[in-house]
Amino acid sequence: MSTASGSAARPLAVVILAAGQGTRMKSAHAKVLHELGGRPLVRHVLETVRVLAADRTVLVIGHQADAVRAACSGLDVAFALQAEQRGTGHATAIARDACLSDFSGDVLILYGDVPLLRAETLTRLIHGHRESGASLSLLTTIVDEPAGYGRIVRDPSGRLARIVEHKDASEEERSLREINPGIYCVESGFLFAALDRLRPDNAQRELYLTDIVAQAVTEERGVRTEPSPASEVEGINSRADLAALEASLRDRVVARHMAGGVTFLDPRTAWIDDGVEIGPDTVIGPEVQIRGKSRIGRDCRIDGSAFLTDAELADRVHLRPLVVITESRIDSGAVIGPFAHLRPGTRLARDVHIGNFVEVKKSVVGAGTKANHLAYLGDATIGSATNIGAGTITCNYDGFDKHPTVIGDRVQVGSDSQLVAPVKIGDDAYIATGTTVRRDVPAGALAFNSKADRIRADWVAGFRQRKRGGG
Repeated sequence: MSTASGSAARPLAVVILAAGQGTRMKSAHAKVLHELGGRPLVRHVLETVRVLAADRTVLVIGHQADAVRAACSGLDVAFALQAEQRGTGHATAIARDACLSDFSGDVLILYGDVPLLRAETLTRLIHGHRESGASLSLLTTIVDEPAGYGRIVRDPSGRLARIVEHKDASEEERSLREINPGIYCVESGFLFAALDRLRPDNAQRELYLTDIVAQAVTEERGVRTEPSPASEVEGINSRADLAALEASLRDRVVARHMAGGVTFLDPRTAWIDDGVEIGPDTVIGPEVQIRGKSRIGRDCRIDGSAFLTDAELADRVHLRPLVVITESRIDSGAVIGPFAHLRPGTRLARDVHIGNFVEVKKSVVGAGTKANHLAYLGDATIGSATNIGAGTITCNYDGFDKHPTVIGDRVQVGSDSQLVAPVKIGDDAYIATGTTVRRDVPAGALAFNSKADRIRADWVAGFRQRKRGGG
């Protein structure tokens, strides 16, 4: 039983219309698959609906149906296929016939390309619908540029008389600024009967869901309107719309994190996906992007120009400028960068230092270990309190397969060393500067390559003379 109204209430079903291609997007992809804040548009709507605890949720799909199904994985949703798109009324009837033929209660009708609608607004619509005893309730909003939207036409007493689509509206009706975003809450008995009475008597020759409003008015059923902010009910029809809503969502997400105790040094340049978690007292510098399912702990500092995707940072991690981190986990107290790259599968223990132009891939680095300069660590397991010198490379790829390097605790790897995998370096070993290690090194041992220094006295003067004189 749904509790969306805050009290015991009739069952609630949600129908989300998401079958269209979205031709104005100029894209090979279905419109609802385009991403906003790191998630497909339709996913935003489904996540909002989940808060309502509806008894049933039905997604009407059509264009690229399989891809849309895949984008909704992990969510409790049923699918109804609208193979031929014949309008919003037809799509709703498809949902009824496929999934709701035995349903009795209230039906909330939404769209898969209206991603910023808040659960609080929908709850208010449902609550008012039930409290008033209306057969049909709908959101309305007032906009400065109503072109393209259905207009709300009211009678002299201010009651809703009908809704007219933009293409079918007269010049006088087109001047109205109160519009119908298409969000309805309807008693199922009236809705299901009204759908069967729809006729394609319009410019598009489609079955308009909006015509059920005229039916409700004609039958003198209760019709209720609920005002909503224009920013929540904006749909996406073009790339420009998508960019505008991306900016709105970004501002909303940053504001939510600031309210939770996060400092943004330049909120205008922060790009934080909607699903990102950030702990209080963390400071985010300018030009930072945090994507996917990233989780940032407390008291972290991200100096700026960082790009994080599906990254997990524990408390008190410091990211210096120009760091890229993907699918990696970093424990407390670590310091990364500047100019560092952590690739998928990296796991850094507490107090690790990864510095200038160091790349780490699919490696585990133990507590307190440092690689401060110009190193590549791939497919490696490195112990605690080890130092990796500048220019060190784990040579992990033989042209066909990747091979592991294992480095123990308290190891000193000298600068410009190459560790040719598969190879193991024991605890407390010392790798001399400029060494190429091809065999395992026992614990406590020194590994080095003998390279005799050869010096030719006064060679430079003769070399220069030959070059200048052509001799």
